[in-house]
Amino acid sequence: MPATPVVPETITVHLGPPGSDARNVEVPFASYIKNVAPHEIYPTWQESAIRANILAQISYALNRVYTEYYRTRGYDYDITNTTQYDQAYVEGGDVFENISQIVDDSFNNYIVRQGSVEPLFAQFCDGVRTQCGGLSQWGSVDLAQDGMNPYEILQYYYGGDISIVFNAPVGGNVPSYPGRPLRRGDVGNDVLLLQRQLNRIRRNYPAIPEIPEPSTVFDVPMEEAVKSFQQIFNLTPDGIVGKATWYKIKKIYNGVKGLSELTGEGLTISEVQRRYSEALRFGDSGLAVRTVRFDLAFLGYFLPELPPIRLTDQFDQEMLDAVYAFQSYAGLPTDGVVGRDTWNAIQRAYEDVLEDLPEDYQQFAREIYPGRFIVLGDRGDTVLFLQQQLNRIAAQDPDIPTVAEDGIFGRGTQAAVLALQRKLGIDPTGAVGPVLWAKIVTQGAGY
Repeated sequence: MPATPVVPETITVHLGPPGSDARNVEVPFASYIKNVAPHEIYPTWQESAIRANILAQISYALNRVYTEYYRTRGYDYDITNTTQYDQAYVEGGDVFENISQIVDDSFNNYIVRQGSVEPLFAQFCDGVRTQCGGLSQWGSVDLAQDGMNPYEILQYYYGGDISIVFNAPVGGNVPSYPGRPLRRGDVGNDVLLLQRQLNRIRRNYPAIPEIPEPSTVFDVPMEEAVKSFQQIFNLTPDGIVGKATWYKIKKIYNGVKGLSELTGEGLTISEVQRRYSEALRFGDSGLAVRTVRFDLAFLGYFLPELPPIRLTDQFDQEMLDAVYAFQSYAGLPTDGVVGRDTWNAIQRAYEDVLEDLPEDYQQFAREIYPGRFIVLGDRGDTVLFLQQQLNRIAAQDPDIPTVAEDGIFGRGTQAAVLALQRKLGIDPTGAVGPVLWAKIVTQGAGY
């Protein structure tokens, strides 16, 4: 899920109840609301009632999109057109001018519970034939006739602790799954959010071990938490977050938080905020930028299509040219933005190059970043090489502790890595990524 909700440009509607073989239609979000409104309310109602109901319809639909309610259940759509489950949508249905104008004015506004960021699950019913815990459509008419404005009507039904988000950004309706499995050694915002979700799920399922210090690094504690989650919910306990595990985690997280309920626990900004931006653009800076530059510089040695690039933490013209070149090489839209698709493609290209190195490159390849973060609990020749290099640095710098050269990334190795990261002004994760790796294998630039 994005850090904060955006209004999707389009919404995919299933023209039948969940699980039926009915068609899906993808329609602009504003057009969807313009279609729903006349089938739920009357255009002759007072404007205050119409506006209150439309805000409820918008929030309801956005909650379905934001929580991926149906996608977490294995479906390929955002909402159904069946009033038993969702709200009315009639393909080719009539649109009324006054409703259309109100939707144009408010389609990117929605209701939230104060202190929460997700669109409120704004349940509603007609209030005559059916009753519910949310807004009464016919009751809203009476309140409008009594002189209440739209916000007062919504407060009457949803509580005095609601707020309205105005002019939310509009963006693409992109599924939350990152497009490739996540495993130990991976790094990024998606890892951080998964760790936070697993820790919250643990409160309801204490057999899942706690991840003590959530970070952007997929480490051993996260791997163990994922395995336990998979065992509990009858998934293959491999510790890898593929699509099935991803959406199961999200489904259970939504459930324990009650995000698809009117009285849900809600999401605070601290639970969804990302350490890095979702996409890197010209003018950005920092560790994430430096990491991408490292990968592009490495690929440039093997791909003549890519220009040379230096290791800095600035997204400057040099990096922009390299991103354009890589996107063109990979057959991606050449927008110069390192979004999810470009990031994944860079990672796949890096891994492909490592796999294709000939055997006589073995000694040379020993010094090449292995493509994944090296974390606490890792074992093998790569860890041994790392330890040897750390000890070479420690021999020059008394602030860096020596480590046992045993090929096991234990607490001692982690302590040395943390000390070096602090010394170099690198985010102290205790894990070795490409930037730190480059410094370590060259004896630590600056030593």
